[in-house]
Order: sequence, then structure tokens, then C-alpha cells
Amino acid sequence: MITEQDITTVIGATAVDSDGDKIGTVSEVYLDDQSGRPEWATVKTGLFGTKETFVPLAQAQLSGEELRFPYDKATVKDAPTIEAEGHLSPAEESELYRYYGIADGTAGDRGTTDATAGTTAPRPGVADDRREGTVGHDTSGPTTDDAMTRSEERLQVGTEAVETGRARLRKHVVTENVTRTVPVSHEEVRIEREPITDANRGDALDGPALSEEEHEVTLHAERPVVAKETVPVERVRLSTETVTDQAQVSEQVAHEEIEQVEGDVRRTDRDR
Repeated sequence: MITEQDITTVIGATAVDSDGDKIGTVSEVYLDDQSGRPEWATVKTGLFGTKETFVPLAQAQLSGEELRFPYDKATVKDAPTIEAEGHLSPAEESELYRYYGIADGTAGDRGTTDATAGTTAPRPGVADDRREGTVGHDTSGPTTDDAMTRSEERLQVGTEAVETGRARLRKHVVTENVTRTVPVSHEEVRIEREPITDANRGDALDGPALSEEEHEVTLHAERPVVAKETVPVERVRLSTETVTDQAQVSEQVAHEEIEQVEGDVRRTDRDR
């Protein structure tokens, strides 16, 4: 059963027949005056959708974007030609009942309280003033009060910690040349001569008068000696610090706006 909540989906849906063949596109939905339930749908048929045909919604089934009727395509296309002018007169509605094999006396089974109740197609967002005892009628949902609720999206921005990279310490050996200057000493030979005096005369005459002799002196010299040792010089570690920057976030948010829709509420001939 098609309900008021289905209206926005039904309008614009693809109408198919009992065999699944496309009939056309649903154009409008007509509601019963007293119950407000969807009663009729108009389907645009023909090559360019120039013809609009009334089809009862009593046994129609909505599946996704398709509205399936329990009639074949030819039956719907050959239905009585009635102008979709916003209302059905009692005579027009009776003619459609007879064509589709629906007896006027079974109107109660279709959810109407009057067997000859006409139907109109209210526009979404316009209150249905024909329904006594209510202050509003929402075509996309149940009966509402005398106000709409306007909602809007609000942006909530927070932060989260994410991994951006890794840092590591690596130690390797580097060899370099180091030059140092170190003082070194060495011994050199020089000849010293001293005259014979009373103090050294004894040493001078100690030995043969004439002879051949050799005197040897050992010379010494310093040379650089290199030794290496490993010593700790510093400790190196990784640490982190938090730096705060300013980041701009842009996002689209939606909000509802309510505006007045000008228009009249159409009534059936029986309401006049």
C-alpha cells in the first residue's frame, strides 16, 4: 500500500505494468479528501510523455525507483482521458472506477470514508486546510503542528595524533688525519779542547807518550711515539618537543531555510 510517506518517492518514479514493462513516469499523486491517503497517480505516457493518464494506487507496489501497477501497459494507455487539473469530479472518478473494474461501493476498502470522495494533489510544504481537526498536513510525513523545525549542521573540529615520520640515531666510524707538533731532542758530537794545566796534567800523562787510540761516544735522540686510546666524549639522545601551529579547516555545512510558498489549495467539485 502506498502511504503519505511514499509520496516524494512515488512522484518521478518509473511506472511499470504487471509484466515489468515501462509505462511512463509518475507525474502527480492525488490524495483522498477525508483520509488524506494517496488514491490516484497520474502517469505520463506516449513517445514524448505528452499524455497523462490516471491509475489507481490501491494495489500499486513501490520497489526502489519503480512503481508497479497490477494492469498491463495497454490498459493504462487506453484509460479514459481526463485532464489533470488538480481535482477529480465525482463523474470523472466514477468513470475511472468502472474502467479499472473498481466498484464505487468498495471505496471503504481503499481507505476512503466516502465512496464518491474526490481527490486533490496538495503541493509539498503547503498545509492541507481541507482536513478539519488538524492544524497542519505534511505531505512527506505524518500530520504536524503549526510550525516547522529548521535544522542546520554545525562544524565540530578536533585533533588527533597521527604518525608523520620517524627519526633515528646511527653511529659510524670516520677516519681523519690529525697532525700534532711535538718537540724532539738528539745528541750531537762536538770536539772540546782544553789546555794542560796542573789540574789535568796527571790525566794527560797517564798513558804512553805516543800511541794510537780511539774514543767512542754513544749519541741519543728522541723520536715521536704515537699511541691511541678511546675515551667517551659526549652522550647523544633523541627527544621530542611539541610545537603548536595554526591550521585552517574548511568544510561545507548545510542548513535549512524556510520560506513562504504562495499558492491556493485546490478543492474538488463536491467541496464547493
